[in-house]
Amino acid sequence: MIKMIFYFLLSACPLVTIQGQITGMWKVPDENDGVVKSIVEIYEKNNKYYGRVAQVLDSTKHTHCERCVGELKDKPLTGMEILSGFTKTSNGGTDGTVMNPGSGKTYSCYLELESPNTLKLRGYIGFPTLGKTLYWTRL
Repeated sequence: MIKMIFYFLLSACPLVTIQGQITGMWKVPDENDGVVKSIVEIYEKNNKYYGRVAQVLDSTKHTHCERCVGELKDKPLTGMEILSGFTKTSNGGTDGTVMNPGSGKTYSCYLELESPNTLKLRGYIGFPTLGKTLYWTRL
């Protein structure tokens, strides 16, 4: 009887998953020293996620995209779109791209909300296993 009650309670409790909104303002640390260098706003447009630099903090020496190519070359980082085209998932986004203003390079990327205030960003070339993971903190 006790087993039956246990199984009933177990089946009545849904599995807990982190479902939340990734839109909002995020603190972005430098990938080398961990110091927060900018604030990025993630927003939704046409049912996809995008992100732009909302603020460049005093902790950075770069205010323009010196290593970018094409029309972004030497443009101010503030207002620049660095995340684009993410297909919404229950806890983030997939099939998007991230542009690293430090190198000027663009990578495939996915976003995953690890907790309500922690966003995992995985940038890669080709396969996610060949990439780099960064963690952003909600502002």
